[in-house]
Amino acid sequence: MSEREVPAEFASTFDKVEPYPFEETDDLRQGPNLHDDLLPLLPLVGRWRGRGQGGYPGAEDFLFAQEASFVHDGRPFLRYHSRSWIVDPDGKPVRPAAQETGWWRVVKGEDPKKPEIEVLLAHPTGVLDLYYGHVDGTRIEIATDAVVRSPQAKEVTAGKRLYGIVEGALMYAQEMAAEGHPMSPHLSASLNRVAG
Repeated sequence: MSEREVPAEFASTFDKVEPYPFEETDDLRQGPNLHDDLLPLLPLVGRWRGRGQGGYPGAEDFLFAQEASFVHDGRPFLRYHSRSWIVDPDGKPVRPAAQETGWWRVVKGEDPKKPEIEVLLAHPTGVLDLYYGHVDGTRIEIATDAVVRSPQAKEVTAGKRLYGIVEGALMYAQEMAAEGHPMSPHLSASLNRVAG
């Protein structure tokens, strides 16, 4: 069978497909309406960029820049993507660093003033994190409920993150338990809204 010959039962799978037909946005002024369930996460929607610092026991401290986006398509979850790069003290790029992608969603809780959330994050290093926590105004606190690792991934066993909107900036601090170390400070950053 040549490359052009397609069995009849599969022919429809080779028909031309147009681009994804549903709009998603990081700007609350355009696109679909934000799902009501996401109102506690509304301050996150947008694109953010800024700088931070990191370190961990047994490793050198470092400076990094980061871009993060929280977008929605009208359904009850936010799609999240973050990428970072190491910078020198003058802010000049040195090399690519961590990336993560995932989904944030509100799951009802017992206290309507502190809605509970789930955050599922995937990392290209072979680690998947499932975080669970709550929103308290513009403060979000989450901790891992489960960490799944591929056999080649470094040993990460737990994590905690604290996010907050402070004077319009998205600030966060992240702790991690890994490589036999107990929960220790790992990353912190301040990101400014660049879109949304």
